[in-house]
Amino acid sequence: MKSSRTRRRRLGTILVLTAVMMVAMFALLAVAVDIGYVTLIRTQLQSAADAAALAATQELYDNHTLPPTTIAEARAAALESARDYARLNLVGGTGPELADTDVVFLPSAATGSLNATYVRVRRAADINGEIPTFFMRVLGVDSSSGGAEAKAMFDDNFFSGFEPSEKGNLMILPFALDKQTWEQTLERLLAGNNDDDWTWDEENQEITPGPDGIPEANLFPQGTGSPGNRGTVDIGARNNSAADAARQIVEGVNAADLEHIGGKLELGPDGTLELNGDTGISAGMKNALASIRGKPRIIPLFSSVSGNGNNATYTIVGFAGVRVMDVKLTGQMSGKRVIIQPARVQVYGGIPASDDSRTSDFIYSHSPVRLVH
Repeated sequence: MKSSRTRRRRLGTILVLTAVMMVAMFALLAVAVDIGYVTLIRTQLQSAADAAALAATQELYDNHTLPPTTIAEARAAALESARDYARLNLVGGTGPELADTDVVFLPSAATGSLNATYVRVRRAADINGEIPTFFMRVLGVDSSSGGAEAKAMFDDNFFSGFEPSEKGNLMILPFALDKQTWEQTLERLLAGNNDDDWTWDEENQEITPGPDGIPEANLFPQGTGSPGNRGTVDIGARNNSAADAARQIVEGVNAADLEHIGGKLELGPDGTLELNGDTGISAGMKNALASIRGKPRIIPLFSSVSGNGNNATYTIVGFAGVRVMDVKLTGQMSGKRVIIQPARVQVYGGIPASDDSRTSDFIYSHSPVRLVH
């Protein structure tokens, strides 16, 4: 009899322990399910934040148009894009909303224009609702908050030079423009000066007469202070031939050209680069320049020039994106011209500046917008 009661007590104890263990296991399973769901939601929040930051920054980049849009216009378009892309990335089956304070636009240290976006996507009591739980409610936990942050940017006017790229030649013209003329052109651009003669029709990819709000400059001939020298620079062998220059105008600068000047075209630690200059221009260059009308190219900018003729040396201090609009290299010297206007250029092989100094204008990486951490 006693043995039977002992067995019953032991069996009861085992059943109680089993029940406790099952409750504990169920609780752990419930917690694991809820934690897994919360983790999934937070992953989706991060995807929405990344997409919104990239989309907004792409909009900022697209608004780096010529003539430029205002900061207010760029900000409004980027904010709308951030909200649209956040909604497209469902979080828990719902497209999240962004509060005004969840999107912050940041300026470039080099130029002051907007080139970065910080985005925060939240599931909280005040926006989008907290993340609900399922089984943890029995423990008194009905919901939890969660959020994700992302930052995207593009590099703005930061190139201190260029080096060979496996993607192709560097589209750099073998001509230099004095920095003073370039800065005056930018001042006219920012002031909305419509005193220009040519329009680049982006949709039809053609040049038409008439102003478009993007001021122009005469690249060639350019007063340099060196009699006989017309702003041609040797990006390659000293005293490049007219045929070499014509090839570079049409096809760009290749790795073999750069080997003659140390393998790359880059400003030194003092922010300068000296290039030898040539004189004159041939019909071959005229035809080559005419063939690239409307196509974006890069030109070096110089601060000073010394020497005459083939012995001229240009002190290069920066680079600019331009488009050749008009070419006339026959007749009287006073009537010769190579008319350019500022233009956005995307490149492979750009060398970032070591600091926030402004070393280039309207030149961007080929895939400019990226996430940063």
